[in-house]
Amino acid sequence: MTTQEYILAQAKSLLSIDSPTGYTTNVTDYLLKEFTALGFAPTRTVKGGVLVDLGGEDSDNGILLEAHVDTLGAMVKEIKGNGNLRIAPLGGLNPNNVETENCRIITRFNGTYEGTIQLDNASIHVNTKYNDTQRSFDTLEVVIDEAVNSASDTKALGISIGDIVCPDPRTTITKTGYIKSRFLDDKLSTAILMGFAKHIKENDLTPDRHIYLHITVFEEVGHGGSASVPAGVTEIISVDMGCVGTGLDCTEHQVSICAKDSRGPYHYDVVTALIEAAKRAKVDYAVDLYPAYGSDADAALTSGYDIRHGLIGPGVYASHGYERSHADGVQNTFELLKSYLL
Repeated sequence: MTTQEYILAQAKSLLSIDSPTGYTTNVTDYLLKEFTALGFAPTRTVKGGVLVDLGGEDSDNGILLEAHVDTLGAMVKEIKGNGNLRIAPLGGLNPNNVETENCRIITRFNGTYEGTIQLDNASIHVNTKYNDTQRSFDTLEVVIDEAVNSASDTKALGISIGDIVCPDPRTTITKTGYIKSRFLDDKLSTAILMGFAKHIKENDLTPDRHIYLHITVFEEVGHGGSASVPAGVTEIISVDMGCVGTGLDCTEHQVSICAKDSRGPYHYDVVTALIEAAKRAKVDYAVDLYPAYGSDADAALTSGYDIRHGLIGPGVYASHGYERSHADGVQNTFELLKSYLL
């Protein structure tokens, strides 16, 4: 299995594990098992993330690579009189992007149920205001795939306020190399870091700088990377999704190097060094400014860490919706990491 095949296989496995922010134990259990199988000794942080020491020489100038496995999702807010569910978003879930999506309702104590996120009164043959209704979490509901007609019917299933609702990721990889799924942000880059760790182990490499991985679990609510930075780390690189859209140069086939996001510029010297590494490896890359974005590296600096920071990732189209990237972008991100660190 090539490194790219391994990365794509791990991405599919990660995407198949529901992990909206705040409900991530299952996916981190998987990561602990996989990193152990690669020959490392991963640990779980108190907050629930996964730390992995990849080794290296200079421990006083260490580098931390961060990706996140928490995703968007929802939580049961209300059990309606008709037995359907009103939901509240976890992270930046957009109501315009989840209407008609199949989902799972994960109860705290009573197993999992299936359902569909629909507009209230969802039949266009009945609802004369269907086209005029603004989509919001006040106008959407989860229709449960059980014989329920009242709030008491739904409560009898063991469904409660605070239960987790997970939209189906609908993962597919096309013959032409396109990767389509919800939650490529950021399980695709998590898989890239797994591939990077595998490359180090299989080739018995000792990097010049000590390298750590931190797979975080609260990025989607802004504090995933705000803690658990190992001693001696002087630089953090968030390996997240690269933005694709109007006004930006990046495509799904490239690795994006972010110069600035909504919180401000990334460290000038780090961005410069990433560009030089991309040129050195003849990587297909783009440099962009992200207008509405924040990263785990931002969170670390906001928490007061005295470090340099950068942000890279494979180009992803339709972020926070049904996202699309490409195997080329995966490969270019992997090659940039190798050029920059090995």
